[in-house]
Amino acid sequence: MKLKERVLISVMAGLVMLTMIVVLEAETSLTAPSRTRTPAHARVHYAFRQRHLQKTSNASREASLSAAASAQVGVVSDDSAPPPPPAPGALAGAGADSGREKRTGTPATPPDSFSDLAEAALKASNNSKVVRRRNHWNPCLGELLGLELRDNSTLWDKFHLSISRDELYAAEDPTVDRLLRHVATAPITHIALKEGGTQLKLLIEFADGGHALFKPMRFPREQQTLKNHFYFTDFERHNAEIAAFHLDRLLGFRRAVPIVGRVVNMTRELYAFAQGELLKTFFISPDGNLCFHGKCSYYCDTAHAICGNPDLLEGSFSVYLPGKEVAPRRVWRHPWRRSYHKRRKAQWEVDGDYCQLVQEVHPYTDGRRLLDMADMAVLDFLMGNMDRHHYETFKMFGNNSAPIHLDHGRGFGRAFHDELSILAPLRQCCVIRLSTLASLLRYHSGPAPLSAALRSSLSADPLSPVLWEPHLHALDRRLGLVLREVRHCLRKARDPSRVIVEDFH
Repeated sequence: MKLKERVLISVMAGLVMLTMIVVLEAETSLTAPSRTRTPAHARVHYAFRQRHLQKTSNASREASLSAAASAQVGVVSDDSAPPPPPAPGALAGAGADSGREKRTGTPATPPDSFSDLAEAALKASNNSKVVRRRNHWNPCLGELLGLELRDNSTLWDKFHLSISRDELYAAEDPTVDRLLRHVATAPITHIALKEGGTQLKLLIEFADGGHALFKPMRFPREQQTLKNHFYFTDFERHNAEIAAFHLDRLLGFRRAVPIVGRVVNMTRELYAFAQGELLKTFFISPDGNLCFHGKCSYYCDTAHAICGNPDLLEGSFSVYLPGKEVAPRRVWRHPWRRSYHKRRKAQWEVDGDYCQLVQEVHPYTDGRRLLDMADMAVLDFLMGNMDRHHYETFKMFGNNSAPIHLDHGRGFGRAFHDELSILAPLRQCCVIRLSTLASLLRYHSGPAPLSAALRSSLSADPLSPVLWEPHLHALDRRLGLVLREVRHCLRKARDPSRVIVEDFH
């Protein structure tokens, strides 16, 4: 056969094959509507997710319990681990529209008076055979140390020696407010880097010898935690620390360290006293502002620098507690600590009977500590703080010491999302103090809601307004959610007195 004929036959065969392919494709298009067609890559994506996510699920019995755990804890939580940090600038540069996050909180419902809870609280109060006042031993540090306050005692001494087993300061003690006004204006004489922690903190020393912990402003009040970021990758907020102290006081706990806001002049009050490694981190930004980043585990680099305007900087000043050589403290691992891992869950998130395990371990077998965990959960839920991994108590007061409420910088991060998993201690143990419930009911049904009370309290701070308004509105919404959880506990309890406990704290 000649070459010319072979070429002709090959071309004709190719045309026949092409025609058949076109016809088959047309028939497929006619028999399957376009809107139900599955992309060719869908199977590949599904196989990838199945392979990688199923591998995690099969690693333990968590998979079989995850559905039940989600129902008990409230929402599917993003569990996490002490970070790898996000990409440089990922947090600081993404806040322009984060304040417009889609609202994912509980939909609006008709007002609920919670009259059934008020009736149950009244009954619990009437059933108490003890006169409604503290009749237990509540010593202060001064008594145990054998030190008495004098007319010439400093504000720091008055605060430290008055710390009692039940609270850091008394309800009517004017010392705290006076001390906060002093911290907001006292001359700074020395600064140093605070060791430990993931983010920058400075130790401040004042001219009269007092000390405070300084957390600088990172971003505007309306910037929220990014939805795709775990809570441990978020920056700490100086204003959250201030608001947490005021909220703790309004709820009647008085276990949070006194904190006040202050505007510092970075040139005269920070740079002038910086030394060593800290001094080397100061620089002038391209916009002409004085900046520094210090040294810490994460977020202490040029991409995450703290800058003034041009050298004025907001920050929170936490009053120092007595030195550990005088009043040593014990650090406890929080029973409802999160796993701090991107995939793994903590035991309390997958075990519906977890509270029974906690109650078999000292110091949660008896006494006040389990009720303290419920109080702490209420406080954390109201501010949206998921970063509660440890807490401290004063050794001198023994196991009946009230826990100290510390480190709330990751609160008030998402105004339109209610993280119900924070309430796990209350939901799983179904116990709450009568005094705590009464305080919540008072703000729910009283003349001034919790949002208005906190707004009024924060108005006295030098950095007022301290909170973005949506965060204040979220308090009233979340307070109602706490009361619903208490109602649910009462409905399933055989003995309501085991739910609402009067222990006179």
